[in-house]
Amino acid sequence: MSVQALDGVRARMLPMLQVAAEQYQGRVPAGYPNVVDSLENGVIGIELDPSFALYVMSEGEELYADVYRRAPRSDNRSSASREKFGGLPFDGRRPLRPDVSDQALRNLIHELMHYWN
Repeated sequence: MSVQALDGVRARMLPMLQVAAEQYQGRVPAGYPNVVDSLENGVIGIELDPSFALYVMSEGEELYADVYRRAPRSDNRSSASREKFGGLPFDGRRPLRPDVSDQALRNLIHELMHYWN
């Protein structure tokens, strides 16, 4: 069931991921961006660099969106009285419905771009 749902999401999201990869082609490290298209492994997504990625994956009967990002090492809001641990990875996983809208898929890509920029 979930691989079929992922295949439906893949058909709609893959063109969006390819356009995003084209837009970021000259702005990311060499070898990136990578569009991940591995339906047999239950995952599709995009990697902007080693610290920023978006994956839509199936596990069991569920679909998930996984936004992976790394917090910046410096932050204007940190001070001597407030400790901030920069450079720690953040893995935001959220469930997706099989009938997720195109707008929600675009919002996931936008969220990744927001964190990267």
